[in-house]
Amino acid sequence: MNASNNDTVLEFSNDHPKAGDILLSIIIPFYHDDPVSLITALSGQADPRVELVLYDDGSADEKLSLRVKKAITAAKCKARLLTARQNNGRSIARNRLNDAANGQYMLFLDADMLPAQATFLSNYLQQIQSDKPDIVFGGFSVSDNSADKTFDLHRSLSAGSDCLSAKQRNILPAKHVCSSNLLVRKDVLLSCPFDTGFIGWGWEDVEWAARAAEKFTIVHIDNYALHLGLESTETLIRRFRDSADNYARFAARHPELAKQLPSYRTAKLAAKIPGLKLIRPVFAALARDNWHIIPMALRVFALKLWRAGWYAEKLA
Repeated sequence: MNASNNDTVLEFSNDHPKAGDILLSIIIPFYHDDPVSLITALSGQADPRVELVLYDDGSADEKLSLRVKKAITAAKCKARLLTARQNNGRSIARNRLNDAANGQYMLFLDADMLPAQATFLSNYLQQIQSDKPDIVFGGFSVSDNSADKTFDLHRSLSAGSDCLSAKQRNILPAKHVCSSNLLVRKDVLLSCPFDTGFIGWGWEDVEWAARAAEKFTIVHIDNYALHLGLESTETLIRRFRDSADNYARFAARHPELAKQLPSYRTAKLAAKIPGLKLIRPVFAALARDNWHIIPMALRVFALKLWRAGWYAEKLA
């Protein structure tokens, strides 16, 4: 094991021998989320051409760090942990991971995800060797087996909007790119890095995909990762509100793509509602459904109107 220090990060790596050139670097940024289950699952599909590179974006959680280091030590492939002293945001985290990775290709995975099938890594390696693609998004799915109702709204929202087949996603490729389960050739990222002007949560991945699509080809395949990190209704409400500035940045840079997205049309619709600012809290209340009587479809629609109400201000 070794630990080295520079001005921004601490590095920890295991002693797994490097069998040859690294073809694929799996890069995993996280902030308080626990990536141990993901490390273990990927280790179970280990390949000598694969390395893991994790970036703790300033969690400052010693117990979490120790668990991650233990999983890295046990991993059946080359693995490293980079730990930032302070939180820098998602775009900076991904760019730093790209700089640190040795592979010809990068596979971005969120810490709260798991491979949906035993051939997850081999599918990507085969795709790389056969097609040498620029950008590939494998898609994701959500579990429907939870008895915890806290996450039902996010599960329903994701199932309807995000958990789409490759055929559906390929209709408008840039729209459906998420920086989780995203395979990118390293020179593509060097040519088109993530925009560090996006602060907090939301839209930095779609904006990146829109820029990348101007020079490179985006392909969608069905190689799903299971998204375990569903959010509570309160977290969704807060994130949708706080993502308005990021949305405005995206829409200003890519107005033609923005106009093709449902979020734009809903925002324009919301802008026509008289007294929108006064009504907006009603949308949040309907999404919360503290009375446990509102159909899920209406809760999802109310959540989208809540988001649209904030986005409408930015489009005015």
